[in-house]
Amino acid sequence: MEKYHGKGKSKISGTGGRIRKAADKKLHLAGSPFGATKIGDKEVRIVSRHRGNTYKIRLKVAGFANVLTKEGIKRVKIKNVAETPDNRHYARQNLITKGAILDSDVGKIKVTNRVGQDGVVNAILL
Repeated sequence: MEKYHGKGKSKISGTGGRIRKAADKKLHLAGSPFGATKIGDKEVRIVSRHRGNTYKIRLKVAGFANVLTKEGIKRVKIKNVAETPDNRHYARQNLITKGAILDSDVGKIKVTNRVGQDGVVNAILL
């Protein structure tokens, strides 16, 4: 479900004065739905058009991560989600979000980008 980024539904101000509705909800004030990037073998990307004729590549299924190590950047396979700070249930469902700690071939890695909006998984080695 999309998040609405406009004014709230409060009918009174902090001083007690009434707030009258200035305008209806507009489509450009709605955000995009949650990406819900899962772990799988084959990577799936979706291209979505946004305001100003810009495009976002949304990652739906991730199989590999670009990991920054002391030797350089390596492409490693993701095994599963160990823990995530956003929601404890995301680790059970293997949903990848920013800040999530993943198990991979090289050990535990931490996601440093917004996966559902960037189209890739960037991480650092813990």
